[in-house]
Amino acid sequence: MSGSVHSLDTSDSLSDSSLDLDEEALLAQQEWEESIEQLQKLFSFVLLPMAGKYFGRTFSYWAYARYLRLGLGKAFLLGNGQP
Repeated sequence: MSGSVHSLDTSDSLSDSSLDLDEEALLAQQEWEESIEQLQKLFSFVLLPMAGKYFGRTFSYWAYARYLRLGLGKAFLLGNGQP
């Protein structure tokens, strides 16, 4: 009889440890998803606007220099002007 009670205790402890592992895996998955969400927010709120600002200013400086060199006409729009 005592052997069967001991085996029940062992199976309970195994199921408890498997539950602990499942909870740990779930917690790790939630932390991973939160980290990914934070990276997405960093990209969309910080890095993307900074890149847009940089490339927008670069394009505007280039376009203004081209306008001063060629004027606003077919050469400016079609690229047939002098380099």
